[in-house]
Amino acid sequence: MGGLGRANLALINVKTKEVQIKIVYYGPGRGGKTTNLEYINQTYQDRIKTKMVSLKTHDDRTLFFDFLPFDVGQIKGFDITIQLYTVPGQVKYNATRRLVLRGVDGIVFVADVQKEQRKKNIESLNQLYENIETYNLDLFEMPIVMQYNKTDLKQTDIPILSSQTLQKDLNSLLRAPAFEASALSGGNVIPTLKKVISITLASIQDQLF
Repeated sequence: MGGLGRANLALINVKTKEVQIKIVYYGPGRGGKTTNLEYINQTYQDRIKTKMVSLKTHDDRTLFFDFLPFDVGQIKGFDITIQLYTVPGQVKYNATRRLVLRGVDGIVFVADVQKEQRKKNIESLNQLYENIETYNLDLFEMPIVMQYNKTDLKQTDIPILSSQTLQKDLNSLLRAPAFEASALSGGNVIPTLKKVISITLASIQDQLF
């Protein structure tokens, strides 16, 4: 066959009729990945059996990942558990980011709308392409949703990028679904999550008997 393959197979246990789907929130440092998971954790407390796990550095930034599993019900008689991960944003932790991407089924790319973060957004996305390729995966074949986060900054004096600029910078080739969001206030956090779950489930449906 040659070339890069499509997304990994989800973890499907035919005996127990369970499916585990791994979704990774990826993006530059301090872009709002952890804040997304914290908001989801707060919103879906009744569905979340395990506490959100965060491994942080002394300055309260994500060192390894945040991890949040929750159940989304059944499809074709299979119990579906979604496992949400974040990756550390800082450049020096690329080996960790690559490790967290192992076995990924879907991705949310969290971009920071601040003008000063434009270069970091682009660098982070380019690195995501590279990291995905190490697992023989093609980002163009992966279920991915773009999130342009921190739109609440429109109410401040901080210069921010327009959605058109972000689309041009990050999404002109991928053409992924995209949401303007504010993880801090929860704006479009849940629609982003629902979209990535739905396209990820669609991509693995044919694996369920």
